[in-house]
Formats: sequence, structure tokens, C-alpha cells
Amino acid sequence: MVIGIATLCWCVFVVGEAWAVQRLDRRLLESPAPDVSVAVPSRERTVNRGVPLAQLQIARIGLSAVVLEGHDDGTLRLGPGHIVGTALPGRTGNIGIAGHRDTFFRPLRRIQVGDEIALISAEGRSRYRVSSLRIVGPDDVSVLDPTVNASLTLITCYPFSMLGHAPNRFIVRADLIGRTTHGDAHEQTKTPTRPNAHA
Repeated sequence: MVIGIATLCWCVFVVGEAWAVQRLDRRLLESPAPDVSVAVPSRERTVNRGVPLAQLQIARIGLSAVVLEGHDDGTLRLGPGHIVGTALPGRTGNIGIAGHRDTFFRPLRRIQVGDEIALISAEGRSRYRVSSLRIVGPDDVSVLDPTVNASLTLITCYPFSMLGHAPNRFIVRADLIGRTTHGDAHEQTKTPTRPNAHA
């Protein structure tokens, strides 16, 4: 009984911590303060682990979460994490984002080809459309290879219903269909063609 109570308390703490961090980071990203733009740095700067980079939204499946920099266990406990070495949100290239299948990325089990994904960063709002769904082994990192066109890759463990360590990875690939930068009145629909996987 003691072990059960301790486990329950730990779960409540972890969920509460993630909820609090997500709420705070969402407020920071939505703040009009000019210094919030440091969340997405220039090409010459690096991003510290845990810094909020963007809001990830998939309306049809009810997924909405703040993406943090880094994909280590500590970061992924608090939210989806931007995979270091891939393009940053708002930039051209292959943006890689990882998340746990039993928390923030749980809704991905219902995603379909054709669904629209929004990624809102300090540089503006980017809209993507899901082009493919794949299941790969844990060592297949080719899904994170640089792309010529702007794309988004979401990664989580698979299968969703499995308890404990899952053997495979569920890959969602989406392509840019439109981008609106802050202050722009019209959406930019032309997809950039210059590769930039390490922005």
C-alpha cells in the first residue's frame, strides 16, 4: 500500500510539474514583450535546454503543447522537445520534434494523412500538412535527415498501447503549406527551397 501511494504521489507530481511548466511557457510565448523573441535565436546563437521555442497545435486530434529545446528525458517530461541538430521552428529545413507517447504525444495515435499542423514561434505561424505516417526501428535516424523543402517530423515511441519500453518509433512527416510572419498581412505560401537543417 505504501508503494502504491508513493507511486501515485510521484505521478501526480510529474503531471502537475508538466502542466505548470506548459502553462508558464505558453504565457511567455504569447507575451508581447520584445525580449520573448530570444526563444528562437539567430543562426549564430545556440538555444539552452528547456527554453520554450514554439506552440505545436493539431486541432483535429486536440493536441496543443509548448515545444521546448532538447530531447533528453528531463525535457520530454515537461513537453515535446526540439531535436538538437535539426532546423529550428520558423526556419527552413527538417524540424524534428520528439514527445512521449503516453503524455503529450498520446493524441498522435489518431492522426491521419492530410491533417493540418500549426507551429507558432517568435518568427510567426507555420502551417504544415501531414504527408506520411511511418513506423521505424529506434536506430533509424534517416527520418531526421536534412530536407530541401521546409518540413516537420514528429517522433514518438510505438506501439501506443504497450506498457513499458516500446520497441519502435512512430514518425509523422508534414510539409509546409503556408507561413505568416509577425506583422505580415498575407500568408506566404511559397515553400523555401534552400536546405538549412542546422539553423
